Amino acid sequence: MTKCKLFLILALIISTFSGCLFNNKSVIEKNIDHGIYFSKLSTSWDEAIPLGNAMIGALVWNKDGNLRFSLDRGDLWDLRPMDIKNRNIWNYNWIIEQHANSTYENVQNTLDRLYNDNTAPTKIPGAALEFNIQPLGEVKAVSFTVADALCVIEWENNSRLTTFVHGNEDVGWFRFEGVDQDFKPIIVPPKYDEGDVNREGTNSLNTQDLATLGYKQGIVTETKNSQSYVQEGWGGFKYHVYVEWEYKSEILEGCWSISTEYPKWQKEPDAIEVVKNKFKKGYRKQLDSHLKWWDDFWNQSTITIPDKTLERQWYLEMYKFGSTARSTAPPISLQSIWTADNGKIPPWKGDYHHDLNTQLSYWPAYSGNHLELEEGFINWLWGLRETFKDFTKEFYGVEGLNVPGTSSLDGAAMGGWAQYSYSPTTSAWLAHHFYLHWRYSMDREFLEQKAYPWIKETAQFLENITIPDENGMLKLPLSSSPEIYNNSANAWFTVLTNYDLSLIRWTFEKSAELANELGKKEEEEKCLRLLSQCPDYAIDHETGLMFATGFPFNESHRHLSHLMSIHPLGVIDFSQGNKSQEIIEKSVETLMEEGTSQWTGYSFSWLANIQARMLDGEGAAKSLKIFAR
Repeated sequence: MTKCKLFLILALIISTFSGCLFNNKSVIEKNIDHGIYFSKLSTSWDEAIPLGNAMIGALVWNKDGNLRFSLDRGDLWDLRPMDIKNRNIWNYNWIIEQHANSTYENVQNTLDRLYNDNTAPTKIPGAALEFNIQPLGEVKAVSFTVADALCVIEWENNSRLTTFVHGNEDVGWFRFEGVDQDFKPIIVPPKYDEGDVNREGTNSLNTQDLATLGYKQGIVTETKNSQSYVQEGWGGFKYHVYVEWEYKSEILEGCWSISTEYPKWQKEPDAIEVVKNKFKKGYRKQLDSHLKWWDDFWNQSTITIPDKTLERQWYLEMYKFGSTARSTAPPISLQSIWTADNGKIPPWKGDYHHDLNTQLSYWPAYSGNHLELEEGFINWLWGLRETFKDFTKEFYGVEGLNVPGTSSLDGAAMGGWAQYSYSPTTSAWLAHHFYLHWRYSMDREFLEQKAYPWIKETAQFLENITIPDENGMLKLPLSSSPEIYNNSANAWFTVLTNYDLSLIRWTFEKSAELANELGKKEEEEKCLRLLSQCPDYAIDHETGLMFATGFPFNESHRHLSHLMSIHPLGVIDFSQGNKSQEIIEKSVETLMEEGTSQWTGYSFSWLANIQARMLDGEGAAKSLKIFAR
């Protein structure tokens, strides 16, 4: 389940979300206003210019000679339930039993096939808008500036495009100058009625064709100055793409939107209604309000540092956070509102991976002074709390709160590698965001109504799922450390990993802290008692933090999960004195000795955070610059 984690948030205290954009294959020719500048359009969706506002998004690129806007929407999901046979058989205790009996291949065959053989639930792509730009000749320049979130394309014949996705309204705009009256957009739907419907031979990357969804192909209808496309999906779900334009004196101005409709969900304004309403306001007023949103965004945090490479990277990554997070939008999934536009089910179904991907995506909210954008993640988790509690009771057989490690938009468990999809500490890492939101906001109401209840119920689950070891200390029946040993039986440890231990200790500690803050003395004492029953970290006096007792860190690996206690949790902190400093320094030294051959971008960012915590500014800058360049 090695995800395509090339889409990364980089700064000293911020990190990543998973996706496949800005992979630096194209040469950036000049550096103005922290933007991106090319002499031609990308010919691949994963190197496109990304525009978005967390609810809708567009990728701007060249496909087969046409200018293409790949359109997407955050809640564009096929939410059919998985076809699960004998569901009552498999659960956490069943996994423990299979592991103990050396029949772990039964788990792999069951849970991997659950993920691989079911086409859905899955994120799905929207349609595309295409423009025949061949009559315009050669592209002269493609520019994108983070200050105003505008993409501008210029042609050798002096034609010019300005396009943007509105910062705070669910519409995208385009304005072409120097085009004739026959120049117009064409909606190009995904091909749901073509392709290979054979589902055999897939894996977690999930390269099935969209035809496997079984949709009846939607129809594009048009008028003189508009096009409309309605696609029906599973169970009464449908989505609607609509574009409208106006041509005057060699200028074409147009507006587009995507709307979704689920039978049991609150009905939202249709794409036609949204576009017509905004079209009345006009391009100029819409552009002004868009620019104001981004001006307000940048007024909340900016940086100026001597190293302009790192400064520029910070602005690019903060732009992506500003494009993908809102308090009222779905949280950031693997590719957010820029789903793969390749005619297939998205990689890993574009789902929510909670063994790193969602968590790191929201680190910018805190140091970047954007707590309001992080609220979309918190609100989503809180809104599905009862779903997650039901999952906890059904799968683990105990009360409390845990979250499936891979989940759909509506919180359903999606399976995959069991060590991470069903990790007992997933909710604990997610609890970290509830805690940080409280600490950065000091919102008493949030503490009482959301932060403490979430952390308390997570602590309740961990109390219920842990068992005593031979020394009477708490352990998990099976423990893991993402994604160490990948999907092998060895990826389940019979001893407690440092990853799980750090999250268990942190949860009991913070539950006690917040109980004390709220004057709940008995609950505080209970959590402190549980904390006292937790073992010490597995530490080698030569190499620092290990995967687990008896398992030293001895390989290059993309996940730095064994170092969770250092960052992001800060349970082992440089300010604690010589003992902690020695652990941190030896752990980082060993990490570097094993090398970076298996790292991805976020690995460098995670290391930079650790180096910043250990007051190694030069090291942090070097790690970030490796990715930035």
